[in-house]
Amino acid sequence: MSVSISNNSRTKYPLDFDPRVQWIDTEVRSKSFDTRVRQRSSEQLTDASSSNRLVFDSGTLLLDRGTMDQLEAWFGPKVWMWDHRVLKWRCDAIHYGQIRQGLAAFDTGILDEVPKVDSGAPGGLLTFASEPKLPPLRLEQQQAIEAWSQSKRGIIVMPTGTGKTEVALAIIAQSGIPTLVVAPVRDLMYQWHRRILRGLGIDAGILGDQRNTIRPLTVTTYASACIHATELGSQFGLLVFDECHHLTGPIRADAARCSIAPQRLGLTATLNADARELEVLIGPVCYELGLQQVKGSTLADYDVVRIPVALGPSERVRYKEISGQIASYVHERREQDPLFEWKDLCNEAAKGSQASRIMRLYREKESIEDRADEKLEVLEDLFRLHLGEPMIIFTGTNAMARKISLRFLIPCLLSHCGKAERLDYLEGLRDGVYPALVANQVLDEGVDLPEVKIAVVLGGKSSTRQSKQRLGRILRKRGNARAVLYEVVTAETKEVQKSRNRRRNDAYQGTSHRKLRRRPDPS
Repeated sequence: MSVSISNNSRTKYPLDFDPRVQWIDTEVRSKSFDTRVRQRSSEQLTDASSSNRLVFDSGTLLLDRGTMDQLEAWFGPKVWMWDHRVLKWRCDAIHYGQIRQGLAAFDTGILDEVPKVDSGAPGGLLTFASEPKLPPLRLEQQQAIEAWSQSKRGIIVMPTGTGKTEVALAIIAQSGIPTLVVAPVRDLMYQWHRRILRGLGIDAGILGDQRNTIRPLTVTTYASACIHATELGSQFGLLVFDECHHLTGPIRADAARCSIAPQRLGLTATLNADARELEVLIGPVCYELGLQQVKGSTLADYDVVRIPVALGPSERVRYKEISGQIASYVHERREQDPLFEWKDLCNEAAKGSQASRIMRLYREKESIEDRADEKLEVLEDLFRLHLGEPMIIFTGTNAMARKISLRFLIPCLLSHCGKAERLDYLEGLRDGVYPALVANQVLDEGVDLPEVKIAVVLGGKSSTRQSKQRLGRILRKRGNARAVLYEVVTAETKEVQKSRNRRRNDAYQGTSHRKLRRRPDPS
């Protein structure tokens, strides 16, 4: 039997009776069983006295009876599948909006018993303790809201620092229906809770981090949302996905697929290649604001400075030695198999063969690029150049972040740091207690940072999405201060090419690109 289901550890059904079935291969069933199914289905169709109800069931919708021709005529193709275990039609809850349109357009005789989460009935509206205290919206924020309001489904793409959160809060206040806000990590979940309390005067429920309080306005993480998808699917009329590029994938997508919510909003600064999947789960891109459109007005002007550094003598010797061994191995394998590629090397390395030694060498080569000694010397020069100015240093690995933290005695913020520790570091940077902060990826997106105009990226292997997120960390406009992003890359390595590739996106267009070289040591 071929079954397509979404993983869900909270389901109340045993594994052999999971209701999330979307397709069943009828060839694996015996003819006698098929006969019984057809007989039972025929009895249901011919029994005019039997009810024909549409109900919500654990992230799906169940319909008692009907023929495939009827259902396709009413609701369109590829919506319903026959579930032979309960002898009913089943589909994902995300199709509910399409089904409601069909029920309104045709005399189907179907009794809709799915909860109405977008109605004006008691319990279907948010209760504001006071008048929302939202800041005045700028023109581009108003345009984003108007574009989304046309269909009340879609993705808003705006650069970091242009006020996506204010746009979402205004939409929540305008809609006034039960809303679930989904954030990538716990820090952002609590940040949303604080912003909702301050802007809307609502103490939102929290689902995640060992807390389980469900209210008409609730904040959660992507992990918790997909775990509890079958329970949450019938409780909210508006879904807000912050950093919505995290929604794609067979598991996280359940947060959207298992919900009947007719209104959906996605927020992101960097839409990735999975936009087509997001269009199905949330809606199409309804508003997109380029970074160049707000540079110098909403966002600060900025420069991007690339500083190439050289490997030391011992580093260079070892780097060339490793590169030669890797190239020799790949050449031999491609003589045996012309189609040999990276994924084949990974598969062979997992079996403990010669490939595992090559994989270790490859990791060592990466570490030499990432932790070149001269990068720390350049960073020391930049500290002197911007003495007294707060600075954020982004690294490619936790090891490099710790190395910098120990060398310069500055806080190191990593993903496993506790909530109190993170808050202390960020407040310390804001208050001038700490002159700088080093982090790997935990500050790449979403987290509200103190005013910082200087950022240093040590390592050129971050993706285009990461680079735009990191650039956005320093672009919040305060006066006429100009921001500077330094990229310190190891010369004659792949870091240089990665840096060049990033410059092709719109964030780097029209910027002042300066390539600096350190003066040789007089000694």
